[in-house]
Amino acid sequence: MSKLFSPLNIREIRFKNRIFVSPMCQYSSEEGMPTDWHLVHLGSRAVGGAALIIVEATAVSPEGRISPRDSGIWSDAHARAFRPITHFIQSQGAIAGIQLAHAGRKAATKPPWEGRGPMENPWQTLAPSAVPFDSNYPAPKEMSLADIDALVAQFEAAARRSLEAGFQVAEIHAAHGYLLHEFLSPLSNRRQDEYGGSFENRARLLLRAARAVRAVWSESLPLFVRISATDWAEGGWDLAQSIRLAGLLKESGIDLIDCSSGGVVPGVKVPAGPGYQSAFAAEIRREAGIMTGAVGLITAAAQAEHIIRSEQADAVLLARELLRNPYWPLQAAKELGVETAWPVQYLRAK
Repeated sequence: MSKLFSPLNIREIRFKNRIFVSPMCQYSSEEGMPTDWHLVHLGSRAVGGAALIIVEATAVSPEGRISPRDSGIWSDAHARAFRPITHFIQSQGAIAGIQLAHAGRKAATKPPWEGRGPMENPWQTLAPSAVPFDSNYPAPKEMSLADIDALVAQFEAAARRSLEAGFQVAEIHAAHGYLLHEFLSPLSNRRQDEYGGSFENRARLLLRAARAVRAVWSESLPLFVRISATDWAEGGWDLAQSIRLAGLLKESGIDLIDCSSGGVVPGVKVPAGPGYQSAFAAEIRREAGIMTGAVGLITAAAQAEHIIRSEQADAVLLARELLRNPYWPLQAAKELGVETAWPVQYLRAK
């Protein structure tokens, strides 16, 4: 019997299988609002059989967007705009999730097809320290204690709106060199106050945000955190700190750690290969005693099955492979000899 297609229960939510759609920026929003593109993009993956569909990094404030074309949930209007999308996802037997994010010093960039890098006239970005991401990036503003308090409130408000929008899973984005990761890593956090220096200080903001979101997020619904398990750079954030952090997040009511890596500094050498980050998920799962998700170059059904069967992770998150083929879960089920439900409209092709 396939482990990949076995159900997974987290709190009161039952995921029909262990295949999750990783949040992927589409750079197709208008003033932070989702568009028809998002309905079709996310809806297609729900039709394709994935258990959880996670919306791209969705900014908790306008200045938290990676680019002007990124989605946001800083107003009630944004929550209303997401409702048709969550409704359709759930009508296909999938769970709708959202990734709550602030891009920090990596905000105000151009969409990738316009040439990566900062906008010509970027807005003022925020960071733990006034250190640019790269030589061609503007210096961010070092956040004051009032800015930090405001950010926690923005995450809390975004979580409330996400519930109103119909989402059943929320993921806090603390990876890939964005704001919460910038506080975690000594490479980007040069502060001398209670939010810098020691591990406890650098982890303080993420733990505050996690507790604030958990306080308003329904006790019956799962809450995830995505982290970069390592910076792949000397003197940076590493796996040992990730394991320690995961234990604290578990105590704060987090249910699953989504294990990615890198992004806080440019120019690092990442040993990318099939499933290259799965070992992080396995180690954090074993040492911290918390559910994990594996992500990164997971492309084959047998590979995904092995990750779950060997207990490296509780779920796999697929990104580019699901851009290539929204119906990958249906295809994987066939390859693994699993009988799975198809949309009735598509049965004649089964």
